[in-house]
Amino acid sequence: MMEEIAKVIKNHHDGWVSIEVERKSACHSCAQDKSCGTATVAKAFSPKKQTFAIETSLDLQSNEMVKIGLPETVILKAAALVYILPLFGFFALAVLGTFLTDGIGLSFSISSDFTSILFGTVGALVAFFYGKSKAKLLEVQAQPIIISRLGDQIDVATHRS
Repeated sequence: MMEEIAKVIKNHHDGWVSIEVERKSACHSCAQDKSCGTATVAKAFSPKKQTFAIETSLDLQSNEMVKIGLPETVILKAAALVYILPLFGFFALAVLGTFLTDGIGLSFSISSDFTSILFGTVGALVAFFYGKSKAKLLEVQAQPIIISRLGDQIDVATHRS
């Protein structure tokens, strides 16, 4: 189970709470954060916080911290759909392009390599957009759960010694 710390934004008192998760990237764990171009791009374009609703029977208050979890299988399936499926699409249609030009003797008056690349690119794009739509459906169906309550958030500015 992948776990993340979240803050309760609002209790809707109907079995649902709105929570906010601060999104992290790998760029914050490296000592080269200030001089790295990738870190700069990640900071500029990635949203900092994500808000969504979770169903729960707990009576949670605003600003309370909770630990939420999501099964790894959801992440792995989504990654396979977005990354591996386009590879299969590329290779399948590249083979089909080669077969059409060389195997059955259709002559497009262009090289079979170009046809393979063209068909492969189309296959990769079609598979990517199909996988992306299926991954979004998977994300909607995969509901995170609240694992534990962590208490109220501590405001560092008011609790200095």
